[in-house]
Amino acid sequence: MSGRPEVLWPLFADLKGLDGIGPKTAQAFEHLDIDAPRDLIFSLPYSGIDRRIRESVLDGDLPGVVTVQVDIGQHRQARNRGGAYRIEATDCKTKFQLVFFHGRSDYLQHVLPIGSTKLVSGRVEIFDNVPQMVHPDHILDPDDANSLPMFEPVYPLTSGVTQKTVARAMKDALKRLPDMPEWIDNSQMSQEGWPGWAEAVKSVHSPENAGDLAATSPDRARLAYDELMAHQLTLALARADQRKAKGIVSSGTGVLRARVLGSLPYKPTGAQLRSMEEIASDMALPVKMNRLLQGDVGAGKTLVAFMALLVAVEAGGQGVMMAPTEILARQHLEGLQPLAEEAGVVLELLTGRDKGAERQAKLAALEKGNIQILVGTHAVFQKDVVFKDLRIAVVDEQHRFGVRQRLELGQKGQGADVLVMTATPIPRSLALAQYGDMDVSVLDEKPPGRKPIKTALISTERIDEVIGHLRRAVDEGRQAYWVCPLVEESENSDLIAAEARFRKLRSELGDAHVGLVHGQMPPSEKDAAMAAFVAGETAVLVATTVIEVGVNIPNATIMVIERAETFGLAQLHQLRGRVGRGSAESTCLLMYQPPLSETGMRRLTTMRETEDGFRISEVDLEMRGAGDLIGVAQSGLPKFRIADLERQSGLMSVAQSDARKLLAQDPGLTSDRGKAARLLLWLMRQDEAIGLISVG
Repeated sequence: MSGRPEVLWPLFADLKGLDGIGPKTAQAFEHLDIDAPRDLIFSLPYSGIDRRIRESVLDGDLPGVVTVQVDIGQHRQARNRGGAYRIEATDCKTKFQLVFFHGRSDYLQHVLPIGSTKLVSGRVEIFDNVPQMVHPDHILDPDDANSLPMFEPVYPLTSGVTQKTVARAMKDALKRLPDMPEWIDNSQMSQEGWPGWAEAVKSVHSPENAGDLAATSPDRARLAYDELMAHQLTLALARADQRKAKGIVSSGTGVLRARVLGSLPYKPTGAQLRSMEEIASDMALPVKMNRLLQGDVGAGKTLVAFMALLVAVEAGGQGVMMAPTEILARQHLEGLQPLAEEAGVVLELLTGRDKGAERQAKLAALEKGNIQILVGTHAVFQKDVVFKDLRIAVVDEQHRFGVRQRLELGQKGQGADVLVMTATPIPRSLALAQYGDMDVSVLDEKPPGRKPIKTALISTERIDEVIGHLRRAVDEGRQAYWVCPLVEESENSDLIAAEARFRKLRSELGDAHVGLVHGQMPPSEKDAAMAAFVAGETAVLVATTVIEVGVNIPNATIMVIERAETFGLAQLHQLRGRVGRGSAESTCLLMYQPPLSETGMRRLTTMRETEDGFRISEVDLEMRGAGDLIGVAQSGLPKFRIADLERQSGLMSVAQSDARKLLAQDPGLTSDRGKAARLLLWLMRQDEAIGLISVG
């Protein structure tokens, strides 16, 4: 399937062919990511101007845009260069002025001759009791009233591109709309009352009122669905492609898993047991597993992942668990070691620190199959690391891995199953946008024995009370984190804030009790400060946010977050999850600087009201938008032009099931609807997906 279908050529032609666009304007349009007529028609108006004709400027909602028929009176030239050139205008109720700065009299006398009747439309404001329209947007003869849109769409602009330029080019681009077959399922179309594609495109550019600009209007919803559908088709094709890859059948005996479960002091949650079951049955299939294990802080992902690794060992193979940093790899090792001992399996750690003979010995044992489970950083990806029989790769904290990286990972582990773990609860719509090519297991229950964390809001003015509370806790042998605010200006000011707080707490609580960790420290000092805290030598650890990632210290029961209103919800949730890991009662104090903004208040009260990470992530999405939530740069999250993930999350799941259903019925996209879907992929520039469509 080479080359773009001919029916789409007009939409992908040169932008310079459009009315009013020369080389310079075409260059300006590039700043709006508009390179072809297709991009232009997908740039939707974000607001509109009511241009309905009024009897008088006094009938408008002033200051504001008014369209009115006037008789043109006297012209008064500017007294000095660049001053105001004023023209008297009379409507049926009042006199007012049309004002032009740098106005050329010959031109203005030609356009607005004295005694003529004209239709003028523009913004009217009142100065010294006289209404003024400065530089009218439109000046027309009354006979041409029809050429003025009653509700004029307003488009995003960049320097060198005006509303008039966009309107002219858009009018031309809309003449090029090809007649396209329908790719949306008929029942979905009629249930939603959606128009056909071309009709939706035309009406979205000629809105009649503000309601037509809403994401929920049928035209917009339809075009948003097209975008989500193309994206989900791409993911579904990637998934189908991965499923064609021969997987390895790993069916375990259950012996090792029974040993570990029997040794646990508690019973796993229903969600954990369900996930273990889903993973084990995936591993027993001849297709490659590609599954996401999504669980909140402390939902017990480690146990589920270890069970997956044991299935591989029971089946006579090996497993690997990869973490993004050395600290996390070591933590996984500590968490898994006791479980490995119960099971009687050999577990080893491999990181960038392994050198020389020690590294060689580990590699040899791995290649012989003597090491059954390997924990490591991405160092396990190096050429000289060879497994005897790798069955599963568990990858931790993957949201820095887009679909493309997952495809690469798949090629590396010939046939090995892949389980990705993430501790960032993501709202369902974003999970589908990012992980739509995977099957998802969700841990949505807290393991037994985890006590709720008491969360309180407290003003920074009461810092002395907070320190007093800490002093008593330290005397009782408890430990606390004190997180310093994020200061925007520079890393140095973060450092200054942390060091100042560190000094104050040392003077109040005693030098030996307080440790400090921040981003500018050499790694060895950071490790030493962490180690002292883990060992209980220091009772309070003052830190910038370096502690959010995965540190597990059961004795730490107090989390103080200073200037909590400067943190995002997801970050606050991750930080709070560092306490409440032992059997003692835990508290989290959110200190804020009054007065709190409305968003700050909503963030902090959400934290006080719930510990459910999924609920928190939904609120975060509503408040911040999708791009901010995962940080678009490293998120692998697609950029949608029309679809709004915050407000159209429902459409995303329909698009996913629809895309998967279509491919199940028509894997080669050869039916009529399948061929229409191919056009959609070309239209949406999903070139990678087109390469995945099975030939023949």
